[in-house]
Amino acid sequence: MSAVSSTHHQKLTPIVLWVMTLATGLVVANIYYNQPLLGDIATSFHISNGEAGQLAMFTQIGYATGLLFIIPLADMFRRKRLMLVDFAFVVASLLLAASAQQVWVLALSSFFIGLTSVIPQILVAMGAHLANPQERGKKIGFIMSGLLIGILLSRTVSGFVGEHFGWRAMFYIAAGLMLVMWLLIALVVPEVEPDYKGSYSSLMQSLVSITRQEPKLRLAAFRGALCFACFSAFWTTLVFLLREPPFNQGSAVAGAFGLIGAFGALAASFIGRLSDKADTNRLITYTLILVLASFVLFAVFSHSLAGLVIGVILMDMGVQATHISNQAIIFSLNANARNRINTVYMVSYFVGGSAGTFLAAKIWGSYHWTGVCAIGITLSAIALIVHLLSLLKKDR
Repeated sequence: MSAVSSTHHQKLTPIVLWVMTLATGLVVANIYYNQPLLGDIATSFHISNGEAGQLAMFTQIGYATGLLFIIPLADMFRRKRLMLVDFAFVVASLLLAASAQQVWVLALSSFFIGLTSVIPQILVAMGAHLANPQERGKKIGFIMSGLLIGILLSRTVSGFVGEHFGWRAMFYIAAGLMLVMWLLIALVVPEVEPDYKGSYSSLMQSLVSITRQEPKLRLAAFRGALCFACFSAFWTTLVFLLREPPFNQGSAVAGAFGLIGAFGALAASFIGRLSDKADTNRLITYTLILVLASFVLFAVFSHSLAGLVIGVILMDMGVQATHISNQAIIFSLNANARNRINTVYMVSYFVGGSAGTFLAAKIWGSYHWTGVCAIGITLSAIALIVHLLSLLKKDR
């Protein structure tokens, strides 16, 4: 067996780890570029803010669909080859969005951007596969720090580009970045052979049996879905809040909040290290409390930039740390089905995100920021209660 195809003798070298982390951040950013631009897009197409908010939902639905139908293929086909083919469709989707002249074309391209931008989840599972077991949490945390910073800084970059060059420019730039990452993946990242030898239909059916067999996976998926629903509700509507008095700010300021949130994301690598040593479930208790506390702050200090800044840091720390801890749990379950386990978790995660976006966009018209805060407080409280009940059940 060649050195390229043998996964047993490959190591997660620093250069491979950095390329995987960079690719993870840049690809996942595609899903979030449109959020600070929604106000500009609404103006461009003469639609309401609520209708523009649906575009973010289409992107997240697309991502959940890609996670469900594409990610399991990484247990069935060579992972590097699968990623390189997928990159071509990512570029095409971004170019379609950049050139869209009708809202329905932009909605369709938004769906396809989400559908094809699933490469980060292949890379996270690939990192868990290549890492030494005693360092798995640390390596996942490092790759995830790239993903989380990509999520947050995408808004900062997008807001700046949209403010100075127009919203279409961001999608053209993103397409160029994807071509660069295609080349780096092709040159640096090793190939990983598939572990699954059955058919695609049996592969998809196995998702159901894996979900039934793994109660820890079901609980992690539930926690992740509710946390990401809170996260998405906030980021989808923040741009609308900042456009109103007393702020009266545009997409650049909304995007700058992503830079603030990156401080919370930087904790991801630290949390990954903690999850290798500490009681992960106890850690999750504290991270869920952070999410709940952040939305209380958003409700109380809705007219204060300082209050919003502190809330963003707490929310991002809580959501990202919960996510890292969840993944440390699920990647320890079944080494031969990591991509399918990740599929179940991440589909749940982004279905939650889509629901949060949908609820926030709908409720904004009647209840504005108060309604968004109510969504965050309610969902984070439910996640915390279910988590605590699971701990009590475990201790009995």
